[in-house]
Amino acid sequence: MDATQQPFQHEYLDDDLLNRLKKLNAVGVALSSEKDGNRLLERILQAAKTLTYADGGTLYMKQGDTLKFEIMLNETLGIHKGGSSGEPINFPPLPLYDENNKPNLHIVAACAAVQEETINIPDAYEETRFELSGMRDFDAKMHYRSKSFLTVPMKNHENEVIGVLQLINATTPETKAIHPFTRSEQELVESLASQAAIALVNQRFIAEQKELFESFIKLIARAIDDKSPYTGGHCTRVPVITTLLADAIAKTKTGPQEIRDFQMNEDERYELWVAGMLHDCGKITTKEYVVDKATKLETIFDRVHLVDARFELIKRDTEIAMLRAQIDTMKQGQTPDFTAMETALDNTRQTLDEERDFLHHSNKGGEFMAEADQNKIRQIAQRTWTDKNGQQRPLLFDDKATEVLFYPPRANEQRPETDLAKFRGEIENLCINKGTLRDRERLHINHHITSTINMLESLPYPKHLKRVPEFAGGHHERMDGKGYPKGLKRRQMSLQARSMGIADVFEALTAGDRPYKPAMKLSVALTILGKLKLEGHIDPDIFDVFIHQKVYERYAKEYLKAEQIDEFDVTRLPGYSPPA
Repeated sequence: MDATQQPFQHEYLDDDLLNRLKKLNAVGVALSSEKDGNRLLERILQAAKTLTYADGGTLYMKQGDTLKFEIMLNETLGIHKGGSSGEPINFPPLPLYDENNKPNLHIVAACAAVQEETINIPDAYEETRFELSGMRDFDAKMHYRSKSFLTVPMKNHENEVIGVLQLINATTPETKAIHPFTRSEQELVESLASQAAIALVNQRFIAEQKELFESFIKLIARAIDDKSPYTGGHCTRVPVITTLLADAIAKTKTGPQEIRDFQMNEDERYELWVAGMLHDCGKITTKEYVVDKATKLETIFDRVHLVDARFELIKRDTEIAMLRAQIDTMKQGQTPDFTAMETALDNTRQTLDEERDFLHHSNKGGEFMAEADQNKIRQIAQRTWTDKNGQQRPLLFDDKATEVLFYPPRANEQRPETDLAKFRGEIENLCINKGTLRDRERLHINHHITSTINMLESLPYPKHLKRVPEFAGGHHERMDGKGYPKGLKRRQMSLQARSMGIADVFEALTAGDRPYKPAMKLSVALTILGKLKLEGHIDPDIFDVFIHQKVYERYAKEYLKAEQIDEFDVTRLPGYSPPA
């Protein structure tokens, strides 16, 4: 129903109307800058009350085919529900259609939404078009008098109703006397409703874009997780540690000026979280057989089992040779020395078993492999076995030999170098000095940070995310300039990037899902971290904050196993300098 069909009472003086128009303009600016959803809804209703001197009001948002109560205010009764009040509104949503799917025209707010028109009621107790028994019961219970109502639908840019703004009891400022909402007040509220709808749509659009963006970030983490179960958890845990550490730095009031001055607002904190989630996104390009290499001989499977099979073939050939020797001796009319021959066979078997066990032990990655052990591997590699064609083959293949027994090439096949590299170099692999990766494999993994930087720098960021590539791309740099990929030194990196470097190392040390090592206890991980500080690997001041503010402890309580959390004296950690 059109507002012009309603009788309007007196208009306020021009200067008062001008003042309210100024307030409306100010409200529009305020609404466009509000980022919190609940506060925005509350501001809209408060602004409508202020512009019309209304005693109360309700703001509804459309939810499917209903109107949901979002905010309720009443100055006389001291009611403030929903929004920032923390007090829920327990009324059920208002249905826009009845059980026969016909428009619900008996409820004022529903009617305004369905018919997309403003409803201005001078006196509710004289109104016969709507069902207002609930209002009368409320008035009787609260000793209140509901009189004038102004109900305005809020429409978005596509002219769709997204909510309803309802005001009650317009008053005269000086006397507080209740009167009908005037034409100018109705127009003010309609204008406000239009601005409010734009603000709500914009906020919803921003929220949806943010949700979509975060979904892509989590999708990348899940993709890495699907590619390798040993890195997916890392992608989500590093931002946790980084954010905890950055928050701890912001609380620190001692130490170097850079630490004391550091602060973060919510946008900056979000920027750091995004960088943390994406800091290893380049691993999508890394071959999983390298990332997941749990043992030195592992590619798509652990080739130590092929070595086991060769040992068994050597044992078989040795036993066959002994039996043939016995037969040849008997053919010559002599009696073989069965005891000596079988003893020699047993000794050979024992030696082979010891060598096999030694190779199994060497196949596991460690912190250091002695040169004597490397030489022993090369010596064992000199053994040979006989294949099905009677060809003598080495027990272990060196980097120049190509294994074609189990993966023979087809006729005239030109096999790519990358394929051949998966099935060769057993001696070099078993002699790896530290960990399970060869130099070429380590370089391949290290390239992930270059891929990360290239991927992140190719994205068009909004202003508050401009530093994501720098934060994420520096976690493998060292303070002494010996890191990668750019060889940056400490002062060439942001404090956030240096913090992520510590988070990345600490998570890797304490992680329980890595294929090449067990999860470390806190004391061991922090000892290694302290040594890295002394070696110029990580930022010394941020390490001290990490220890002093017990960032490791807060993380450990939620993410580490109970058996990893041990007792230790932080003052004895290498390199730790407690605040003066």
